[in-house]
Amino acid sequence: MKHAQLAVTVAHETPNAEVVGVPVTSDKSVPAELGVSRTQLAAAGFDGKVGQTLIVPSSGKTVMVAVGVGAGNSATAHELRNAAAALARTAAKHASLATTLAGVGRGDRAEIAQAVTEGLLLASHRYGALKSDKSFNSKLKSAVLVVDSKSLGAAANGSRRGTVIGEAVCMARDFANMPPAYLTAKMFADHAQQVAAETGLRVEVYDKDRLLAMGCGGIIGVNRGSVNPPRMVKLSYRPGKAVLKGKSAGKGKKSSLPHLIMVGKGVMYDSGGISLKPSNPSHAMMKADMSGAAAVLSAMSTLKALGCKNQVTAYLMCTDNLPSGSAMAMGDVLTMRNKKTVEIHNTDAEGRLILADGLSLAAELEPDAIVDIATLTGACA
Repeated sequence: MKHAQLAVTVAHETPNAEVVGVPVTSDKSVPAELGVSRTQLAAAGFDGKVGQTLIVPSSGKTVMVAVGVGAGNSATAHELRNAAAALARTAAKHASLATTLAGVGRGDRAEIAQAVTEGLLLASHRYGALKSDKSFNSKLKSAVLVVDSKSLGAAANGSRRGTVIGEAVCMARDFANMPPAYLTAKMFADHAQQVAAETGLRVEVYDKDRLLAMGCGGIIGVNRGSVNPPRMVKLSYRPGKAVLKGKSAGKGKKSSLPHLIMVGKGVMYDSGGISLKPSNPSHAMMKADMSGAAAVLSAMSTLKALGCKNQVTAYLMCTDNLPSGSAMAMGDVLTMRNKKTVEIHNTDAEGRLILADGLSLAAELEPDAIVDIATLTGACA
């Protein structure tokens, strides 16, 4: 399933496009193809700062857009990412664009093409799966990065990487935006299995019974108030014939490749549980409390395409945190995967409870590093 809505390619000649984005510095001469002077641009409020855009009147059918890139030819990849995003927003009512943004700035051409591609993809992305009114969607479907012929190969490689990363970020955004009724823990686990199949990952899904048998008291405790059972998703990326080291590898088996484990918080909807959150606008955003798990899944989806040479494992810890007659209460004591007991003082501190089980499982594999990603608020241990 594609999440990014824009296809980006690279060429050494400017194609026919509805919009052409022309980089303009804040101090050098204005490119002749715009057909205007510095004075005329300044009169319209455009001075070439990074990220500024201005539609320049043209006698032809092509819409010419001046895109600010700052002083000289010193724009960084990060600045050009922002400039490309501004261009994509300006061109949102048109189907195609071409730009030479990837041919300016300082640094490696591949890095700059990657950044420009990311900026275009992310700025044109919209979550509209459930909206009947599609008028807010960007109409932009194709973009061409124009570079000189000697930079073509590097720019194409960079743009490919940018497409992989941009697609992954758009996927994470889509998951974070999904209403909770459309993305229960089981539904998210099903999506993760599909992503794994498409991106060369091994996947194993643990249901409630398996989590109980494994002693994962944190996620089981948080899930007690929900009618939707929890899921834990384990994703594995192994380049070549790499095998794990540590307790899970088996006797005598060891790998020289570094091993990273990521653990993602996947609270599909966080009401706070018995410690109910106040009814304010932030409560409506608690569908996004699974963004950590979404980010980890999206990151894992890029590894094969980007040629990652290290071993990476991920645990997605997925459950709701809801109030009910069976919900976890203040004063309850949970026993975690690592046998530690935890007394509950606030049921809205659920994130660290589910992460604790995931981190314990991660530690058992004796990796070189563990990273957890979560939308944690308040006091965090």
